[in-house]
Amino acid sequence: MARYTGPKSRIARKFGEPIFGPDKAFTKKNYPPGQHGNQKRRGKQSEYGIQLMEKQKAKFTYGILEKQFSNLFKEALRRKGVTGENLLQMCEMRLDNVVYRLGLAPTRRAARQLVTHKHINVNGKNCNIPSYALSVGDEISVREKSTSLLVINDSISNEDHIKMDWLEFNSQNKVGKLLSAPERIQIPENIKEQLIVELYSK
Repeated sequence: MARYTGPKSRIARKFGEPIFGPDKAFTKKNYPPGQHGNQKRRGKQSEYGIQLMEKQKAKFTYGILEKQFSNLFKEALRRKGVTGENLLQMCEMRLDNVVYRLGLAPTRRAARQLVTHKHINVNGKNCNIPSYALSVGDEISVREKSTSLLVINDSISNEDHIKMDWLEFNSQNKVGKLLSAPERIQIPENIKEQLIVELYSK
């Protein structure tokens, strides 16, 4: 299953945000990578460059490759409502992202691994597809044999985890539920989705 496996800190520095989670290297070198990274005088980005950067940031944040992201945009375009918001909503409702949002994993990459290693059930049935599109009312749970996993229990006990209003989670039973599709105001990611829409509309 294709995914990005390269250096995370370098990508985070490129976008100026710790998009993969807490990062000591990013904190130490909070400027773009490369020999000219920390120079204040840098060339002005074109409109296309800014739009492309925003799309790349969204892809890396959610761990989605180009073809899959393009297909998500086409689906977002077909749906009623604001295209950009539809796109982010669909990214948020992917199984790997919801596992991360529920607090079952410390990062989206770790959540993806939990799903592919068959530790997660959807509506009582095992699902190992990270990109699986969840629907409102779906129940997400940890497989019974996996409830004692250290990575899951450590993540659940993390008090810094931000709880989402559109999700319900029972930490005792390790069962979560998708209460509603997230609205834009409920998505904390710093992504300017309108720039992505403008890029694909060219």
